[in-house]
Amino acid sequence: MRFATWNVNSLRARRELVAQWLLAQQPDILCLQETKVKDAEFPEDLFAEVDYHVAHWGVSAWNGVALVTREPVEQLGLGIVDDAEEARCIAGIVGGIRVFSVYVPNGRSLDDPHYVYKLEWLELLRQRVAEELQRGPVIIAGDFNIAPTDADVYDPAALEGATHVSEPERMALQRLLDLGLVDCGAIHPSDEPSFTWWDYRQGAFRRGMGMRIDLVLASESLEQRVRSVAVDRVARAATKPSDHAPLVVEFEDHD
Repeated sequence: MRFATWNVNSLRARRELVAQWLLAQQPDILCLQETKVKDAEFPEDLFAEVDYHVAHWGVSAWNGVALVTREPVEQLGLGIVDDAEEARCIAGIVGGIRVFSVYVPNGRSLDDPHYVYKLEWLELLRQRVAEELQRGPVIIAGDFNIAPTDADVYDPAALEGATHVSEPERMALQRLLDLGLVDCGAIHPSDEPSFTWWDYRQGAFRRGMGMRIDLVLASESLEQRVRSVAVDRVARAATKPSDHAPLVVEFEDHD
């Protein structure tokens, strides 16, 4: 099973790039974040033309999450608690696995109310996932806006006192992992930094000034099925790219 997650930073702006990527990479499951379109404006034809099912949740020109799948999604759910939230989480069962596509709040700065919201959101996610893990295997994928360790940022000193690297954020992520999940990018490390995000400014991509903040967290029962983990830097180097690159995890199929 080829599994991928990608913060596309506006599906309108990245429509052709996403279509080309799907045709070239042929994922079985693709989790999208930051689609930035309302459901009524979602380009379902883009996915239907290449034989994919899609479940999307978008309520404004911000946020927005989707599951793009070869098989239809079952037991679709919107939000962590309910669909009155911002469009940051969509989940459904695909091939017997409960798959979450999540766009974790940014946090903005350590003294911003949005930072408190981020930590509260992560705790609600942890509670929801704890329930789902009692029912079967789970994969949570998306833009977590957290770099798990200092090795996951280009320069820890340059980011001291900023979001994405603070201890409370990392502890919230660890509490999620402690439920019985593995960070697929950590169990299959690359010889090169596995950054998934680079700022558009200051030539950050060219200069290697990135962070690993897009993650695929999987039930421990799925760990032995992970064959490879790769960041598609080609997509980040494309014309008018997202500031995130797709993260692709290959799982062995069931016998």
